[in-house]
Amino acid sequence: MTTTFQELYRRLVKDTLRQKGGLPSETALSEDADPIQLDCLLKPQRHPLVWRLGSCDCPPEAQANCAAACEFDAIHPGPDGDILIDKELCIGCGLCIDRCHAQKLMASKDIIPALQAIGAREHLVYALIAPAFYGQFGAEVTPGRLRSALKRIGFDGMVEVALFADILTLKEALEFDRNIQKESDYQLTSCCCPMWIAMIRKVYNQLMPHVPGSVSPMVASGRMIKSLYPDAVTVFIGPCLAKKSEAREADLAGAVDFVLTFQEVQDIFEAMEIDPARFEESESDHSSRAGRIYARSGGVSEAVRDTVERLNPNRPVRIRTQKADGVAACKAMLNDLLDGKTDANFFEGMGCVGGCVGGPKAILDRDRGRDNVEAYGDAAAYATPAENPNVIEMLHQLGFDTVEGLLEHSDLLTRKF
Repeated sequence: MTTTFQELYRRLVKDTLRQKGGLPSETALSEDADPIQLDCLLKPQRHPLVWRLGSCDCPPEAQANCAAACEFDAIHPGPDGDILIDKELCIGCGLCIDRCHAQKLMASKDIIPALQAIGAREHLVYALIAPAFYGQFGAEVTPGRLRSALKRIGFDGMVEVALFADILTLKEALEFDRNIQKESDYQLTSCCCPMWIAMIRKVYNQLMPHVPGSVSPMVASGRMIKSLYPDAVTVFIGPCLAKKSEAREADLAGAVDFVLTFQEVQDIFEAMEIDPARFEESESDHSSRAGRIYARSGGVSEAVRDTVERLNPNRPVRIRTQKADGVAACKAMLNDLLDGKTDANFFEGMGCVGGCVGGPKAILDRDRGRDNVEAYGDAAAYATPAENPNVIEMLHQLGFDTVEGLLEHSDLLTRKF
């Protein structure tokens, strides 16, 4: 009897954990496994971020609808009657997976090669946890307990990406303060969401001059770890499939070696029979409220607004923010901007409804996720990165003598679109 994809997936996860980084056993690679599915799991980098599992039995008109639904033109009918997914164009938004009535599409998984890297113990391996993590693995799972649970898997440490969101917030606030001098000036955020950036680059390219050249907090954290430990392996953990695409981009590749979703990490916990709530507390990171609320819609614009006002409370042109979440709402906001139907001067877009907490691979529903993010933000010792001493300490480690140095060229924090 042919092994289903889920059976093969669970078998490979358990077998890789048993082998502690070695190749899966012959049992896992038995002849009843589909070779394409097997290759997808073992070598995900060879494949698009959305996998087609089996033949597409939908009629041509249905395939045409699937193709038309992709905002990035990554899906099209193939010569054999099946749909094809373009590896170079797919950014991993995951909308096609939700819309596939035949359930033949599956999100990419980095879990097997990531577990092999962790088990090999050849280099330090760090977990970079997205700001949306709070409460995802249980109401009683504090950041310290999650850090301990990840160390039980084999990670050498856990870094909260919210601290790097603090740094990028400070950078965007400084850029706004420098660039927005007239009422007609405006800036679009470059932080956080790869779907938002991909939409601007592909559909609204004329707006790119208004997007500062900053990396995302994920990339900043990966580059920082590797600047301190050049041989380290970095594994980002979050609710977003599109982050896998971002990690592969030519000018960003190498910062993050693997991207695991919250659901993939939960699968590891279950395979190892780990309950993070039962682990001991460990040290905590010290991000501000601004960095922590990146995980929900409106968080980036609120963080930048509060930081701009903290840095220059008397500036003549006040920051006026506008945000949108979900692909349709983001396009509507950008169309209004082009049509002159808005008076905002700082625009935030997130591809998922609700922001990162509404990501396709979040464990909690977005309302509970948002509530958790708010609670974690309210618990922060500092409101913005401008008063967070941990940001200053991190900047010194990054090689910046002053906060204003963030506006200068830095390979760690800057990219060229």
